[in-house]
Amino acid sequence: MDIDFPFHVDGRGRSADADYAHHVRDMIEQLVFTHPGERVNRPDFGSGLLQLVFAANSPELAATVQFTLQAALQRWLQDVIELRALEVTADDATVNVRVSYLLLRTREDVEATFIRSI
Repeated sequence: MDIDFPFHVDGRGRSADADYAHHVRDMIEQLVFTHPGERVNRPDFGSGLLQLVFAANSPELAATVQFTLQAALQRWLQDVIELRALEVTADDATVNVRVSYLLLRTREDVEATFIRSI
């Protein structure tokens, strides 16, 4: 078992844990919503996705953010997942990210959606 994100204590008074598939989803969520420069000792970790919310919404900007996020997923999680599909959309102050991927350890196909409102 892996540690659950966000970190919290479970009913036994221990660090809450998560199964492997849930843990990988948590890692993707951390990467998607972390600003580059936010992590100590890893200034290039993150996607910059939340900047999309404050920029003028356009197909070109969405394509740029999608490309940047795809590169970040492949760089930081290539040993854990194989990216199948990625879709980034913005509607007013809400960002939607849909990621389809293969868990390399279990060969399980997974689809996850992340929504963040600012």
